[in-house]
Amino acid sequence: MFPVLMPTYNRADLAFERGEGVWLWTTDGRRFLDFGAGIATSSVGHNHPGLVAAIAQQAARVIHVSNLYRVPQAESLAARLVAASFADSVFFCNSGAEANEGMTKMIRRAMAGTGRPERYRIICFHGAFHGRTLAMLAATGNAKYLEGFGPVVDGFDHVAFNDIDAVRRAIGPHTAGVIVEPVQGEGGVRPATLDFLRQLRALCDEHGILLGMDEVQTGMGRSGRLFAHEWAGIAPDVLSSAKGIAGGFPMGAVLAREAVARHLTAGTHGTTFGGTPLACAAAGAVLDVVLAPGYLDDIDRRARHLWQRLHDVTGPAPDVIAEVRGAGLLLGLKCVGPNTALLAACLAEGLLAITAGDNVLRLAPPLIVSEAEIEDAIGRLGRAIERVRAAAHKATVP
Repeated sequence: MFPVLMPTYNRADLAFERGEGVWLWTTDGRRFLDFGAGIATSSVGHNHPGLVAAIAQQAARVIHVSNLYRVPQAESLAARLVAASFADSVFFCNSGAEANEGMTKMIRRAMAGTGRPERYRIICFHGAFHGRTLAMLAATGNAKYLEGFGPVVDGFDHVAFNDIDAVRRAIGPHTAGVIVEPVQGEGGVRPATLDFLRQLRALCDEHGILLGMDEVQTGMGRSGRLFAHEWAGIAPDVLSSAKGIAGGFPMGAVLAREAVARHLTAGTHGTTFGGTPLACAAAGAVLDVVLAPGYLDDIDRRARHLWQRLHDVTGPAPDVIAEVRGAGLLLGLKCVGPNTALLAACLAEGLLAITAGDNVLRLAPPLIVSEAEIEDAIGRLGRAIERVRAAAHKATVP
C-alpha cells in the first residue's frame, strides 16, 4: 500500500511523544539526548515553560486575524528585533525558504526602485542551501535537488565559497546582490571566514549592490551572537531568519535596512500566515531567553566548551573523524567512512544528530544545553566512535 504520508523523507524509525529540555522520549519509552534540535529549530529546548505559557496564553485569546488588520504582537516583536540588530524594518513569514524568497524579492525590488531594474541577478555559493521552492532550489544550485523539476529559475550565479576573487569576477551589469550563509549548514557545516564576510561587505559597497545574509540556521543566538555576521563586525542590507526564531513554532522573518525595506510597498509582497499573534508570541518568548543579559555570552562559552571537547574525543580517532568544523552551537564532524554509519552509532548510544553534505555529521543542540549535558553527549559520541571503529574492523577481518 502506498504511504498516506508522501515518501519525501528518509525517516528514522523513532516516534517521540514528549520532551524536556534537551531530552526526548519515544513512544516506547526510550530516552535520547537531542543534539539535532529539530534541525537547529528547538532553540530553547523542549517543553520550555516560558515558550509553552506564551503559546497557551495567546492561543486562548486569538490565534489568527490576518494581515488585513494591525497585529500588535507583530509590531512589538519587530521593534525588539530592530532594537537588537542592524535592521530598520521586519517582514514576518513562515519558513526559511519563504524568508529567502522574500529576501531575494527585496534585493530585486530595491534595484528596480532605485532606477536599476536590469540588476536582478544574485550571486550565491557552491555548497549553499536556501530552501525547496523553485526559486530557492535555483539559488541553492544543487543538481540533485533540481532534478525533475523542469527549467531552472533564472537569476542566480554560483561561485566558490570563501573565494572573494571569484565573487569579484562574477559581478556584472545585471548583478543585484550577494546572498551568503555565515555557516553553510546543509552544505557540510562550512563556516565563511570572518575576513571573507568583511570583504563581501566591502565589495558590495564598491559596486553598489546589496549584501544578503541567509541566517535561517545560524541566527537567533546559535553562534553566540544574535546573528552570526556580527562576529565579522559588519552588517548586511537584508537578512533571512527562521528555524530557531520561535522555538519550533513555524515562523520566518526578513530583516532589512530602510534603504531596502522602503521599496516593499503595499501589495508588493504578502503571506496569509506570516506574523500571526500566536507565532509572534512564541518568538517573543524565545527572545526573552536569548536576549536576557549575558545569555549570548553564556551560549558562546558553552559552545567553546563543546568545540574543545569534540576535539578531545575525536582527536584520537582520525580513522573515524577527519575534522571538526563549524561555529557556535552549529558544529560538524567530517567523517572518514559514511556519515550514516556514525549517525546510526550515535542513535544506538541515545544521541540524536543530523547528517549534512560533504559527509558530515551535524550537531546543533538546543541553546539551553548545559556543560553537564555536553559532557554526557561527548561520552555517547565517544562510544559511538568505538562502535564505528569496531564495525570497520569486523568488516576487514577475513
